[in-house]
Amino acid sequence: MSKDQTKDLLKFLKPFSKEVVEMVLWLRNFAWDLCPQANELIYDNYNAVAFGWSPTDKPMHGICSIAVMRTNQNIHFGFYWGSRLSDPEKILLGQGNQYRYILVTDIKKFPKAYIMKRVNEAYVHSLSMVKDPKQKVQGKTIVKSISEKKRTKAKKTARPKK
Repeated sequence: MSKDQTKDLLKFLKPFSKEVVEMVLWLRNFAWDLCPQANELIYDNYNAVAFGWSPTDKPMHGICSIAVMRTNQNIHFGFYWGSRLSDPEKILLGQGNQYRYILVTDIKKFPKAYIMKRVNEAYVHSLSMVKDPKQKVQGKTIVKSISEKKRTKAKKTARPKK
């Protein structure tokens, strides 16, 4: 199964600290266990390494995702259509029309039960977005894009003296 296919992802995660990679891989296992019928879509982008699960090969059908920012190594566990999910405890961050996420800083503090409910809700929503059943594929890891140029840590700029 695709959960075991880590070669490309591990290559993309090389610039990150050991602690960040361990946390990201734990989150990946958590998500795969909740979405075994889905596909993992990987993006090695300019500003982040991001990967998520979808019942198709389309990100617009996304269930959940993990993103590691290149500049500060922040980790998001997010939902492409998070604005449409219930969030009774108001822990999902984001003000836009779609994406919602939590900032993951410690696996011990990760709200597993709460996020499991949001993933289940997101899965139902993602299936409702698929109009053509022929689009459904399962259990694949698909590298969707690799940016040539990568952003590194944010440059410190000198502040003007007052």
